[in-house]
Amino acid sequence: MDASEFAVHLDQVRDGTAPEDYQNPERFFERTYPTKNLSAFSGEVIRRLSGIKTETSAIFNLSTQFGGGKTHALTLLYHLASAGDKARRWRGVTEILDKGRIDKVPQAATAVFVGTEFDSIKGRGGKDGTPHRMTPWGEIAWQLSGQAGFDAVAEHDKQKISPAGDVLKDILPKDKPTLILMDELMNYVSRTRKSGLAAQLYNFVHNLSEFARGQDNVVLAVSIPASELEMSADDQSDFDRLKKVLDRLGKAVILSAEDETSEIIRRLFDWYGLPPEGKEVAAAYANWVRDHKNQIPNYFPTEFAAEQFQASYPFHPTALSVFERKWQGLPQFQQTRGILRLLALWISNAYSENFKGARKDSLISLGSAPLHDLTFRAAAFKQLGEDKLEAAVTTDIAGKKNAHAVRLDQEAVDTIKQARLHQKVASVVFFESNGGQNQGHATVPEIRLAVGEPDLDIGNLETALEGLSPPNGSCYYLNTTQNRYWFSTKPNLTKLLSDKRAGVEASDIREEVRKVIQTVFKAGEGVERSFFPEQSSQIPDRPALMVVITPPERSMADDETLSWIGQTTREYGASSRTFKSALIWCVAENEAPLKEDARKLLAWEAIEADSTLGLDESQQRQLSEGLKRARTDLKECVWRSYKNILLLGQNQEMRQIDMGLVNSSQATSLLTLIVSRLRQEGDIEKDISPNFLLRHWPGAFEAWSTKGVRDAFFASPLFPRLEDGNSVKGTIARGVREGKLAYVGKGEDGKYEPLVFEAEISESDVEISDEMFIITGEVAKKHQAPPELKQLVVEPETSLLKPSNRQSYAVKAYDQNGMPLKLGAVTWETTGGTIDDSGVLVACEEEGNYIVTAKTGDVAGTARFSVSTQIDPPPPPLPDPPPKKKRSFAWSGPINPQKWTQFYMKVLTKFAADSNIDLKLNVSMEVTAKEGQELSEQKIEETKTALRELGMDKS
Repeated sequence: MDASEFAVHLDQVRDGTAPEDYQNPERFFERTYPTKNLSAFSGEVIRRLSGIKTETSAIFNLSTQFGGGKTHALTLLYHLASAGDKARRWRGVTEILDKGRIDKVPQAATAVFVGTEFDSIKGRGGKDGTPHRMTPWGEIAWQLSGQAGFDAVAEHDKQKISPAGDVLKDILPKDKPTLILMDELMNYVSRTRKSGLAAQLYNFVHNLSEFARGQDNVVLAVSIPASELEMSADDQSDFDRLKKVLDRLGKAVILSAEDETSEIIRRLFDWYGLPPEGKEVAAAYANWVRDHKNQIPNYFPTEFAAEQFQASYPFHPTALSVFERKWQGLPQFQQTRGILRLLALWISNAYSENFKGARKDSLISLGSAPLHDLTFRAAAFKQLGEDKLEAAVTTDIAGKKNAHAVRLDQEAVDTIKQARLHQKVASVVFFESNGGQNQGHATVPEIRLAVGEPDLDIGNLETALEGLSPPNGSCYYLNTTQNRYWFSTKPNLTKLLSDKRAGVEASDIREEVRKVIQTVFKAGEGVERSFFPEQSSQIPDRPALMVVITPPERSMADDETLSWIGQTTREYGASSRTFKSALIWCVAENEAPLKEDARKLLAWEAIEADSTLGLDESQQRQLSEGLKRARTDLKECVWRSYKNILLLGQNQEMRQIDMGLVNSSQATSLLTLIVSRLRQEGDIEKDISPNFLLRHWPGAFEAWSTKGVRDAFFASPLFPRLEDGNSVKGTIARGVREGKLAYVGKGEDGKYEPLVFEAEISESDVEISDEMFIITGEVAKKHQAPPELKQLVVEPETSLLKPSNRQSYAVKAYDQNGMPLKLGAVTWETTGGTIDDSGVLVACEEEGNYIVTAKTGDVAGTARFSVSTQIDPPPPPLPDPPPKKKRSFAWSGPINPQKWTQFYMKVLTKFAADSNIDLKLNVSMEVTAKEGQELSEQKIEETKTALRELGMDKS
């Protein structure tokens, strides 16, 4: 229906051309709800027409808001007065009679003047057999008394001068009451002001009012207003004059429906009693309201909730009351006609949506208002008096496919998506905030009441509201302060934030992310940090724990990250990395969230720096909160992102630890949290026991350098990582005190000096270096015991002699530690010849194999010789050559592993202690497992560690 179809044209009713709903009085009354004010007004009019002056007035000024039902009320009076007591059978007339305290409806002569319809230049009649009427008084006289009535004012009509006194008496019928209805006077006044007729109309109304109030059964009902927005200064002056005279001589009538709007609307549905489904729905909604009575507005009577929902069905009570509570103060708002127009479109859309199966709501509520429909939107804006909020509605609520509320519902969880909560909440804010007019707003309790429905989780409503609202919500024109919400034509901080975000440079984002990462990984726990390395040489190769924070772009989402970390762990520039186990990698899960949060923070800072924006107090507060939240969000994003730890495992492969959901409440810094987690996993130890060193003693060493001990914990993944490498000092000191270790140095003669064992020694007394060593307690005990002869070595070990030849033997003595001893008296024995006390042997005559024995106490050493006649005599001795200086000699060949110690003692010691000799030793070794066996990975790592300690890992 067009809006005009909701407006009554009183002239058309009088001349029989109005639509059937208005023309047919029975249908008119069927669709009219007799509100308290309308019934009281109508009752008083027919009481006066009945000739009763007590508690009645002859003059009525219908002073209501534009579109408030004034013409409807005049039409009702017209039908009543025209029909007389026939009207008794019409719906609602009994109530009117009761109000007027009379028994029947008097039939009256009725005249209608509508200012928008009467033209005083053209006039009426003259060509249809009726007199030509040029003035309101001429028209009224004709309608009341025909030719006789017009004749009484013919000259006044011709000269366009208002009649008065007895002339007015002559235009009234003598045998019946008189009802004069005047509507839209301001339109006529405005058009006829220059001709002087406006002033004459004022005089006519004044004179007629004075006359009517002196009569028993004459009623003048006048509706003055045009829209106040359309009035000029002259219009306003004339309006005030007319209103003043009518209010002085008569009675002002306010036809507000107050809380009866729902009953008026009910007539649209032709219902006689509420349908059963209506009662069920009302009960369900009433239960929800009672369950949440402390969370909805105080004005809503929760104790009578069911009655409220029944009275407004199929509308939600707030869908009707919002116009009374909020919109009726708008200058352009048409209280009855405007509501009817909106509700007609609303009902039509709801029916269509249900028919299509798009959605089905239990009630027509503010949240289901079809703001996506252009026609409905236009009708709503007409009541607001402007369409400046078109952009706000279509951008934030509905009307575009990508409207923020629509998009949020599409992306939401099923419960919110199916209920269309974002769209409902936004629509409610639009209506409850009065469209942004006069600083109106919607409160959270109002939103809850309007959106609440059976089975709705109120927490989801709060979630939807948060998703819409600035500064972090999606809407561009929704404003909020202190839990109050409204739409405005001015973009909010969300829109400003969106614009600023688009202008943030990628380089600034990169810099901001890295700055915050360094803040989150603040120093602590005695652990070194390496930020954002690009090459292996940028990560120090030191025997100390090093947390390596990869650049955000080298995240777990990058397929190459793990490979790069593995390679960088094993390399240090062009060389192999010694302390691979010292590296603890921390890797971001994904770069994208970090960049997004940094972009938002930089956008907030850009808004803060822009002095041209002119932010109000509320926006300044939101800006402050937004900045604070953005800084927190970026830090928390770093915590959440850098949850992946990688370190070298015992199988020489990178091992990953996912710390799960991480946040700043778990530790003072992310570095602290990582160290704590690795302690729990057993990957980091504060210290180790002396027994651990004994269990993992390198088999190649008797003495283990203190530096080698410390470095092993950072070089080999078989060892736990020490939180502080210097903690080995405490381990060594404790081992010395407990007799499990000895702390020693080495002299040039190979002796351990000093040797601290089973003695008090502090941590500070232990030196970490290549010159200081530890040995086991067992070895220490041996070196503490006095030297004891354990071995005699006779040289030469073998020889070949002819019978009776001489051979001189020498003997050397060694103690229990393989150290040489001074030798005392030696007893020599032989099985083949004779040998004197100085070790000179005279071979026997018989050929064979014989033994020479040197003995001191219980220790003996032997050598073997053979006697044979087949030995060629030695050539005659050559003359001694001139002495030559020998500067070098070399030897190479395999050595039995069991003779390594003897090789050192008998060969190398001759040169190692001589400062005039440069001794170079090249060693080649090959270890091969027997068939069906395999080498221990642990032994290989221990060997590599030992080689590194000896500085021989580069060969």
